[in-house]
This record gives sequence, C-alpha cells and structure tokens, in this order.
Amino acid sequence: MNNFVFQNCTKIIFGKDTENLVGQETARYADKILMVYGGGTIKKTGLYDRIKKSLRDSGIDVTELSGVKPNPRLSLVYEGIDICRKNGIKFILAVGGGSVIDTAKAIGVGVPYDGDVWDFFTGKAVPKETIPVGTVLTIPAAGSEASDSAVITNEDGWYKLGLTSDVMYPVFSILNPELTFTLPDYQTACGCADIMAHLMERYFTRVRNVELTDRLIEATLKTVISNVPKALANPKDYNARAEIMWASTVAHNNLLDTGRVGDWASHMIEHEISAIYDIAHGAGLAIVFPAWMKYVYKEDVARFAQFAKRVWNVDDNLFDLEEMALKGISALESFFSSIGLPVRLKQAGIDHTRIEEMADKCTMSDSYTVGQFKKLSKQDIINIYKLAL
Repeated sequence: MNNFVFQNCTKIIFGKDTENLVGQETARYADKILMVYGGGTIKKTGLYDRIKKSLRDSGIDVTELSGVKPNPRLSLVYEGIDICRKNGIKFILAVGGGSVIDTAKAIGVGVPYDGDVWDFFTGKAVPKETIPVGTVLTIPAAGSEASDSAVITNEDGWYKLGLTSDVMYPVFSILNPELTFTLPDYQTACGCADIMAHLMERYFTRVRNVELTDRLIEATLKTVISNVPKALANPKDYNARAEIMWASTVAHNNLLDTGRVGDWASHMIEHEISAIYDIAHGAGLAIVFPAWMKYVYKEDVARFAQFAKRVWNVDDNLFDLEEMALKGISALESFFSSIGLPVRLKQAGIDHTRIEEMADKCTMSDSYTVGQFKKLSKQDIINIYKLAL
C-alpha cells in the first residue's frame, strides 16, 4: 500500500425529498447564483419547480443556464463564465447528471481565471481557486457529485479532456434516489457501466497489499451488478435506485483510490470515441473495457483471476489462472450485453475508419503513453480499438 492523503470536502445529503433542502444549503454560500441544467426533463418531472421554490423561499436570486448536452461542450462553459462575470455571481448550482455538474465545475474554475479555461484541460495552467459549486444529482453515473474532476469537449477539433483539482469538489450534493425513477432504461444502463468502469479503473493496479480497497471495490461492483437488473425491471424500486446512486458516489469520491494507483487508460481511449461519435460515455466504456482487458490481462493474470472469482463467482482453477481470467472478462461482457449495452464498436455504428486518428489524439501523436497497469502506446491503442470492432 502506498502513502496517501484523503480529504473529500463534499457534504452529501441523501434520501427522499432532500431536493427541498437546496435553498437552505445554497443560502450558506450566496444569495445570487447561476443554476445550470440540461433540457426539459427537470421541468417535466416537476423538479425544476421544486428547486426554484426552495431557492425563492431562501431569498436567492437565480440566473439560469440551460442546454447542457451529454459530452458537455466548452462553448457553454464559456457562456457560463461570461454570465457569472457580468452579473457578479459567486455560486453555481448544477441540477442534473455528470455532464451538468462537469459544466458547472469548469465554469467555477474559469470565472476567477484571467486566461482561457481550456488552459486547465490542456495542462498549460493549474486552477488555484473556484467559485463554489453545489449539485442536485439526477443521473447516477459519473460520480462528479463528490469528485475532484470534470471532463469537457472542445468543439474545435473535438478534443475531450479531463481536469482534476482539489478545488473542484462540490461543497454539497443532494442525492434523492426518487429523482432517478423516470430515467430511460438505456440511460440507467449507461450510468451503471460508468460506475463499474470507475471501480475497475481503480481495481486494476500494480500496487500490492491493498486488500481493504480491493474488497471495497469488489463489494461496490457486486452491489451494482445485483441492483441494475432490479432497477430495469421496476424503475420505481427505491431500494435498488438508492444502492446504485450511493455506489456512483462511492465509486468516484477517491476513497477507493487510497493507497493504490489506478489505470484510467479505458477512460482516455473511450473519450476519443464519444468526442467524435457523440455516443453515451457509459456505452463507450462497455465497448472499450472488455477489449482493454483482453489486451492487458497477461500483465497480471492473478489479479484478473481474483476479479473473476470475487466479482463474478468464477470457480477456482489454480492450475489455469488464465482460464479464470478469461471467464471473468467474458462475464463482464455478457453482463453489459444483458442490460442492453453495446460491447462492440460496430454495434454502436462505428467502423475502423477513424481508429488511427483516435489513437493519435489519445497519445498526442504518440508523445506519451496512456494508463498505468500497462503503459499503452499509440499502436497499443490501435490494437485495442481493433479488438473492440
């Protein structure tokens, strides 16, 4: 186990009707805010009206910014920064899923910065401050409600890049599982693939003697695997939705990083797919992760065999750990298929045409490697895309 420092400053408010507390929580920070959200869904469900009433009752003046899309765009981040600066706004409330929250976080670090916020994503600058962000989560997936990271797509070249900074943790996040009852099945499934990917990125590490976090990750994976079919069969199953929602937060609030080094190659490989083809991030991960596993499992067959046994209940075969490992990968792929997700690029309507371009972008023209479990070159990534066809 490696040395570590763990500090997560996000206050979690979990349970039924908790969105009605948003006004009193927000009032601790500002009386003039920017509310960021996506489209009409929160209005159709009545959430928008409940949020506005709670804010109004707490005497908070609200400016709105809607139009956040999946794979959130830099252009809307610029618009939000401009609104905050012109109106003296010092707090952002994100109402939605990961795309909305990531947009709010990017706006937050952009407001006090003199340069271009994209500098943070390209590594030209490091954020030192932000205006506070609070969230009301509607889609359990990205874990952004309690993480220090955000991912934004720049339409100029369709580059999708992530940013991680300690200043980016939301100050509070409200999680009411009831708000997920109306999610379409496909969105539920994509969200769960994202949660599982966050867990697996951390699980496949070269650091030894990390049994506690191994077991925590395995338990969280098994919780998601158990509850997704229940939520798909009965979308109003509060208990299943609650387990999934809390798993989303636990998977990405950095507790499960402690003492270990995660991989993150699959996320970077997938970002190129969703940046160009605009597919759901979770669907892209369902395609990429099994392909990555098939390509790298021989780096540590024993860890993959452990994953197979503990997560997928594959029988022990100490005489053939490779067989165990491959059965675990097959079980993951079958699970993704069973909940309606693509596991091949062709199932998402994607062919080989832009594979080299994606691998080139992922490695900045082969100027650096990707991942920690196995450091991947541009050619490695091309090979993984081909395995995923």
